[in-house]
Parts: sequence; C-alpha cells; structure tokens
Amino acid sequence: MLINLPYAALRAFEAVVRMGGFSSAAEELGISQSAVSQHVRLLEEWTGQRLLVRGPRASHPTDEGRRLAEAVGEGLGRIGSLCNELRNRSNNAQSLSISCLPGFAINWLFPRLIRFDQAQPDMSVSISTEARAISFAGGEADVAIRYGLGRYSGLYVRRLLGENLTPVCSPELLRSDPDLRCPADLARHTLLVDDLKPAGGRLPNWEFWAAQSNIMLPRPARLRRFGQSNMVVQAAIEGLGVALGRDALVMDALADGRLVRPFTLPPVPSDYAFWFVCPETALDRPAVRAFHDWIFAEATDCDKFN
Repeated sequence: MLINLPYAALRAFEAVVRMGGFSSAAEELGISQSAVSQHVRLLEEWTGQRLLVRGPRASHPTDEGRRLAEAVGEGLGRIGSLCNELRNRSNNAQSLSISCLPGFAINWLFPRLIRFDQAQPDMSVSISTEARAISFAGGEADVAIRYGLGRYSGLYVRRLLGENLTPVCSPELLRSDPDLRCPADLARHTLLVDDLKPAGGRLPNWEFWAAQSNIMLPRPARLRRFGQSNMVVQAAIEGLGVALGRDALVMDALADGRLVRPFTLPPVPSDYAFWFVCPETALDRPAVRAFHDWIFAEATDCDKFN
C-alpha cells in the first residue's frame, strides 16, 4: 500500500486538468500559479511520468495524466461526500448552501428564489457568489451552478440552462443618436465587454457572435470592460453601451422592457451553458433534492427563450 502520497500535488494537478490551465487552478486553490506549476513538476518527478502537455493558452493531460486526474477527482468526490454526510448529521438538515457566479445570482436566481422560499419556508438557504470554483470536498457548498461546458468529472452534472447570444441595449440608447439599426452602427457606439474566463471551447464573446453571424465586427467608438456579468447587464440597462446578451442574464430585462434587441439578426447558440453540479450522494439529502427539482422546474421554459 502506498503511503506518504503527495496529496497537495495531486490536488493541484487535478485542478489544472479540470480547469484547463495553471492560472484557473491557482485561483481555485488560492495559491500562486508558480506554486501550482511546482506541484505538478514534483508530481511528474514522483511518478516518473509526463502528466501534462503544456501550451501557451491551455494545458492538456497525457493519457497517464488523464487517468490520474480522474482517479484523484473521484477520490476527492468520495471524501467530500462522506465529509458532508458526517457534517449534515450534526447540522440542520433543512439548510442549503449554493455556489454560483454573481451574474447568474443577481440576474436569474435571486428574482426567482422567493418562490423557493415560499415553497420551503423552514429551509435556510445561503448563496455564495465567489467567482472561483468551490470545492465540494472541502464542504464549501452543497450544490453549485457552474458556467461552461459541463466537464466536471466525478460529480452529478445536469444541464440547467442553454444559452443564445444577442446584442442588447436600453430603449433610450436605441432611440438616441447616432443610429443603431445594424451591426455596422456599432462603430459609433460603446461596446460593453464581459471579460469571461476560458472554460474550454469557444468563448461566447463579441468575436464569436460576429463570426457565427457571418458579419464583420466594426471597431467600436469605445470599449468598456467589466469583470462581472451582472455589471455588463446593468451598464446596458443604464444606457452606457451595447452588451452581448446571454439568455439567462438578460431574459427578465428584455421581458419587462429595460433592455431591447437593436438588430433583427437571429440569436447565436453558445457553446456554453449553466450546469447544476453536486456530489452524487448529495441528492439523497431532502434539501438538495428539493432545490434540484425546484430549479429545474423554473428553468423548464427558459431554454425556449429567444
């Protein structure tokens, strides 16, 4: 039996493979990128195998690395599930902690959560909106709504909301000068940019939208970048520019008229989606199962939004 396993290095390596790079793994683990790199290098020396193919934009596991990362992810998931089970024996069974990005929380979850509260008045719900991916093994949350391609090994993963992309702006901006009637008019307007972090695949950004729409994206009069999606949406509502709307984040504002679509181009399907993620055994908890069933009922019609 192996003893003295390099647990810190194994955890860092699994994070690099799952997140697709050293920077994202470092952010999740709360350590420096150089520390993550050192952990991976030490693990390769310890195993005597090359585990990663390093690239300028992303790193990919070798066959041996993929097998090791899957084993570590599965092991951490089992440990996390058992820790949560033990913790829940002493904690209030009617409590639930949820992790999701700020944009999703503010623009989609919060406006609907009152209905869950009304259906489950005895349940205590806490929401964490940290941008980093949480660790179920560390007991940081019971469930998470994650944004990306749905590649979360060793966990229960179910697609919650798909995504289409369409430019949006305030009604006042649409009525003002200069004109905003076609994509070429963006050259005279401010483009609001969401600084999305890569999660694999093609980023759902302005360049992706233009390429999929077969148009030439003009150089805008100004760019304004934001680190959080909810700030992009709010800036568009305030008339500060044109944003690339993502269904879940703008559907309510479009429905009540705070935002409008300036162009008649059809929405562009995104590679990304929102995913319900939790340890497999977490669904055995009544609180988790209740939230799971409620949020999917809420999302039933949202994938049809256009």
